[in-house]
Amino acid sequence: MNVTLFESDSVFDDICTEWNELLVDSAADQIFLTCEWQLTWYRAYQPGPLWVLLVRDDAGQLQGIAPWFIDVEPDGARVVRTVGCVDVTDYLDVIARRDWESEVFVALADFVTAHTGAFDEIRLCNIPAGSRALVMLPDVVAARGLAATVSLQEVCPVVALPEKFTDYLGALDKKNRHELRRKLRRATGFVDWYIVGPEHDLKDELAQFMRLMAASSADKAKFLDDPQNRAFFEMVVPVMAARGWLQLAFLTVGDIPAAAYLNFEYNNRVLVYNSGHDPNEHGHLSPGIVLLARLIEHAIHQRRATFDFLRGDEAYKYDMGGKDTNIYQLQIAVPASDNGR
Repeated sequence: MNVTLFESDSVFDDICTEWNELLVDSAADQIFLTCEWQLTWYRAYQPGPLWVLLVRDDAGQLQGIAPWFIDVEPDGARVVRTVGCVDVTDYLDVIARRDWESEVFVALADFVTAHTGAFDEIRLCNIPAGSRALVMLPDVVAARGLAATVSLQEVCPVVALPEKFTDYLGALDKKNRHELRRKLRRATGFVDWYIVGPEHDLKDELAQFMRLMAASSADKAKFLDDPQNRAFFEMVVPVMAARGWLQLAFLTVGDIPAAAYLNFEYNNRVLVYNSGHDPNEHGHLSPGIVLLARLIEHAIHQRRATFDFLRGDEAYKYDMGGKDTNIYQLQIAVPASDNGR
């Protein structure tokens, strides 16, 4: 196995097709690891020097990718992180082709062991519980004298979708089922909803979404006040739409947008990325919950496998039937004598 280090973001453009083909043939297949998402995030935030490791076999076929960068912390510590860590991205991993994981992780471990002078610690975030890297990398690096620690980072509530919406409602506990049905009945005749399509102006629809997002809470308004965060949204949404991965939906009251969800559809899953509503308008109609229920119903009709609420343990996710899945952080420490600190 041959490992090559790339330090220019041109690597994303140069091997995008090859990158995504490998991703689909890996257990790490997540929208946040596509070359499109990774490139957009890196160019929007410019967090530090890029450190992307490509692993190829002797025939030159790409078998693994470690999409990393080096973050220099205020105390001078050089921390290797995954492109996307931590905010605005939910699932990250090391990409390895199925049945090649052992060879890829050994090659990466050999490379980082030989280059410990370039960093002080590897800190990989947002790794889902089913990750092969989470299981295999700690032992591989430990065999080379590096200490690895796995810790629970956060939860991602997920709904496994049944065949019928009535079955979904029936799976909710009695109180939540009653409340959801009541809200849906109360909104009937007052609201409509739609998913943004080719007939809409995406730029205008995104502006409407960000208006509702900022109105939702002081934290979301503060988030969008950051020029980098706003630029990231404005960059990534058209890219996701061009690939057919965007689901931007609005609930309207009298043709006026009252609630919105910015979701992604990838790998037969709906990923609930962000939302917005104006709490001072039409709150009695529960527009956010009504829209969410309609999107779950739509996902069931499309035969989607899961409805994933992504990171965070907000109460509404459990009210809507979410069950926790875990994501983890993997830390690999370098002995001080190896990195000169």
